[in-house]
Amino acid sequence: MGFFQDLKQDLSQAVNELMPEETSADLGNEMVMEDEKVESLSEDLFGTEGNELKDLEAMLEQEVAALDGGMTDADETLAQEVNEEVEELLNEVEMNLSEAEYIETASADATELKEESVFTDNVEVSSDTAVITEGMTILGDISSSGNMDVIGNINGNIEILGKLNVTGSVNGNSSAAEIYAESAQINGEVKSKGSVKIGQSSVIIGNIYATSAVIAGAVKGDIDVHGPVILDTSAIVMGNIKSKSVQINNGAVIEGMCSQCYAEVSPTSFFSDVKKKK
Repeated sequence: MGFFQDLKQDLSQAVNELMPEETSADLGNEMVMEDEKVESLSEDLFGTEGNELKDLEAMLEQEVAALDGGMTDADETLAQEVNEEVEELLNEVEMNLSEAEYIETASADATELKEESVFTDNVEVSSDTAVITEGMTILGDISSSGNMDVIGNINGNIEILGKLNVTGSVNGNSSAAEIYAESAQINGEVKSKGSVKIGQSSVIIGNIYATSAVIAGAVKGDIDVHGPVILDTSAIVMGNIKSKSVQINNGAVIEGMCSQCYAEVSPTSFFSDVKKKK
């Protein structure tokens, strides 16, 4: 019976030692210490080099089987208590390790989100204006928190938070708060959070997205504007137009469909109501 008494005491001590006492900030060190304690406990109790806790229960059953027939009632009671201690130890360590992994993952996710939030909060529109001078050619994408004047050539995408003025050429997509092109050559999509103005002698090969647009140049692509679209007398559009309203001045040329799908009045609903009244 002394074997089970010592085993119970060792297991009770192991349970107390494996209970986490440190904070989640020391989580990685705690998990390493628990693994070392479990391995040491396994070696001390059964003289084995195995380091998996589940082997404890199997070894205990072997010890009990070896003593079968010579055990007293007190031995059997104590053996049952020791078996319950082992089960509790296994469940508790497994739960602690699972909780530790969860806290570690949640902490990493929170840190990543915090870093992204700080980066986003610190980004503000700058009043500075970058100038790509005539004769200068940029190979690659450009991003900026300020404004930009493109007089030279850019072979790449442009993404800025301020205003974009293009009098040169851009071979790539352009995104800005406002976009103005005069005598420009743009081969790519044009996206603006505000207005887009395409002046005379400008050629745009790509779709245009904005809240309002004034077209006096040539556009080969669809125009998707949630506000008004004005086509000046010199405008040439080869593509469909989706907008809230369209003003077509005399002389403008359009090859495509015009849809005022963003208008407050829906023609489909209007005529459906008229048909129902009849």
